[in-house]
Amino acid sequence: MQNSYSNSSNQVLEIAKEQAQAFHHRLIGTEHVLLAIVIEADGKAGKILRTMGVTPTGVREEIERYTGYGSSAGASFMEMSPRLTLALENAKRNSEARGAKQIETTDILQALVSSEQILSAMILKNLDVDIDNLRDELDDANNLDDGEVSRPESSQMSGQSQTPMLDRFGVDLNKRAKNGDIDPVIGRQKELDRVIQILSRRTKNNPLLVGEPGVGKTAVAEALASDIVAKKVPRDLQNKRVVSLDVNSMVAGTRYRGEFEERLDRLIKEVISSKNVILFVDEIHTLVKAGDAEGAMSASNTLKPALARGDIQLIGATTFEEYRKHMEKDSAFVRRFQLVRLSEPSTEETLKILEGLKSKYEDYHRVTLSEEALQSAVNLSSRYIADRFQPDKAIDLIDEASAAVKLANDTGDDKDLAKLDLEISRTLKAKNDAAAEQNFVQAANLRDKEIDLRQKRSDLAKKLAGKESKRATVGPEDIAKVVSIWTGVPVTQLKTSENKRLANLEGILHERVIGQDGAVKAVANAIRRSRSGLKDENRPIGSFLFLGPTGVGKTELAKAVAEAVFGSEENIIRVDMSEYMDKEASSKLIGSAPGYVGYEEGGQLSNKVREHPYSVVLFDEVEKANPEIFNVLLRVLDEGFLTDSLGRKIDFRNTIIIMTSNLGSRSLEEDNQVGFAKTDQAKVISDKVAKATKDFFRPEFLNRIDEKIVFKPLTAKQLRTIVTLLTRKLVKRLADKDITLKISPAALDQLAKDGYNPEMGARPLRRTIQDEVEDQLAQYLVNEDLQAGDTIKIGASRGKLKFDIIKKDEEKATVSGHNR
Repeated sequence: MQNSYSNSSNQVLEIAKEQAQAFHHRLIGTEHVLLAIVIEADGKAGKILRTMGVTPTGVREEIERYTGYGSSAGASFMEMSPRLTLALENAKRNSEARGAKQIETTDILQALVSSEQILSAMILKNLDVDIDNLRDELDDANNLDDGEVSRPESSQMSGQSQTPMLDRFGVDLNKRAKNGDIDPVIGRQKELDRVIQILSRRTKNNPLLVGEPGVGKTAVAEALASDIVAKKVPRDLQNKRVVSLDVNSMVAGTRYRGEFEERLDRLIKEVISSKNVILFVDEIHTLVKAGDAEGAMSASNTLKPALARGDIQLIGATTFEEYRKHMEKDSAFVRRFQLVRLSEPSTEETLKILEGLKSKYEDYHRVTLSEEALQSAVNLSSRYIADRFQPDKAIDLIDEASAAVKLANDTGDDKDLAKLDLEISRTLKAKNDAAAEQNFVQAANLRDKEIDLRQKRSDLAKKLAGKESKRATVGPEDIAKVVSIWTGVPVTQLKTSENKRLANLEGILHERVIGQDGAVKAVANAIRRSRSGLKDENRPIGSFLFLGPTGVGKTELAKAVAEAVFGSEENIIRVDMSEYMDKEASSKLIGSAPGYVGYEEGGQLSNKVREHPYSVVLFDEVEKANPEIFNVLLRVLDEGFLTDSLGRKIDFRNTIIIMTSNLGSRSLEEDNQVGFAKTDQAKVISDKVAKATKDFFRPEFLNRIDEKIVFKPLTAKQLRTIVTLLTRKLVKRLADKDITLKISPAALDQLAKDGYNPEMGARPLRRTIQDEVEDQLAQYLVNEDLQAGDTIKIGASRGKLKFDIIKKDEEKATVSGHNR
């Protein structure tokens, strides 16, 4: 049977002729056909090469490097080189061997890479194409075109794979182990022995690895492949081949009902006929429901007969959650497996794993990982990254820290080397063009330039090789920086500037909070204990119950702590407990129960703390909440964790919990009408509030709080200081408009007097300043009595405020105002 070329193949040969002419070559060679295959848009061979990163530009540059340009333009009729003629004859034989009617581009490309001595194969190798993998891809493409697995005799004749479906949709872990592409597996020998034991059974010899994400389920399968290659397994398993199945690739492109099942059925037949394949399916729960459509069988039903007969061996891996959700319901499928549970490794085991992987990451990033960095990665990831599991999170830490250190020490020499390579390539092309045009003087000059550039490249390469021997070191501080980036928690070591700030924390808080020395000191002590590493790591930084009458600074202290400790007043999660008075209120905090509206959205509190784990959590007016809320808070205060409705552990260990309450304030107001001696007032307030608190809250709740602090009523002197603080903000706002505001001590006294209200504390002061000062200033600005460059002085006389406007370049103008 005479096979003809397909349309794509004919197009490729036409393009090859054009490319040979463009290079001024007399013969069409294998290199021109390779370039044509990459350029041609419709052929399967070109698509395969493009997925491997091969581009027309890359191939052209390699052709220039190997052959350069010819001395004269190509003729209209061009002959094929002997090597290409032989390759096309081989392509024809390949096509006939598989029973195809036409010679496809895949047949041609197979012939072009049949030997690594062919120029086309050499070019692809220089472009980092794995020739063996390319041959496998071409085999798979040809077999799939036939619509059936190739006949054994045909496969043997043409050297094609016996398992094209497995080669296409799977990754041979044995081959990866042979090539050294699998990282060493440390600390899972017990689980690996259990897997080998299950595989050696007569029936139900299918292990199912179940564990949390990142604990090493895939690593166990890779360790099995490594042991098989190293002949460290029982004799019955020594000829086995572990193939990891890519379920997503199998599902991709199956638009019609039954297509996925057909693919899976063909794959199962391949596994059965090969008799030496152990399938590994990561995330096996995705396979259980894969292809599940109306009128179609799920993948698990397709697998059940083969598993029941023992025709195939399969290792599955999934998480506990997915196992319960998707697999446990299908008891007929699950009973074919034997469960192997993988727990999270201990701190010591995780450290051993990092030590085993150390050299891999050092060689990849060209850095040195110190022992302290490995220990720090284990400790800090366990302490601060609560929503992931070891060893995955510790490995990610050393990986990112190594990358950061490498980039910080990158001098840009690698980029300079790439620029020199590009310049050499351009100079070479220009030299060949000049030679082709017989401009030999220019060609000689370009040759000298090329020699000079190659010398520069050689010197720079030697310089880089010298730097390789002087690797940067990754230390514990580099690990801590990455943790800070991931979590927002400043876990870097204490510096001198921070030591001074923490030592003077009371002074910083008092800049915003007037009086309340006991409260400020208690909060400052808790923060110092945390930052110096002395606090209990399994509890929040501090938990406080702020008690006392309204308007004395409870909420203001919470804001001051957020600014002083966490960097901004915005780092405060405020929960108004008056919104949680009904019995179902706890569902708002941690999320609705399954079956209720909003179940999958999580809770208002839990979501905010997950997003901002380093914050002040303020429960305002906590006594107004439903008593069920306090049950939710018990675990937060005691263990530093909360489990939301989705089963996620929310970490509160890097938060400061502050609860405010006005308990006892009503009785204090009544007692103030009768009056107490000032010497007894603080003690009476404290006793009254303590009694009200004890009567209201349960003992187990109060015992979990670090400090219960009673805020004292503000004195006239303290109110005067608060007025000064509030007016400073107004002074700053006017300064932004280039207007100077000066307020006399008498005016400040008058404002404090006008704003004083024993029942409301300091809260009316802001309104008083707004009514008596800001409204008047706004009137002056609107009327343009007060303009940029002016100064306004505020004084007081006979119980009224007096406003004096001093124009920028004019005499003093006086405008009187009153306080109401």
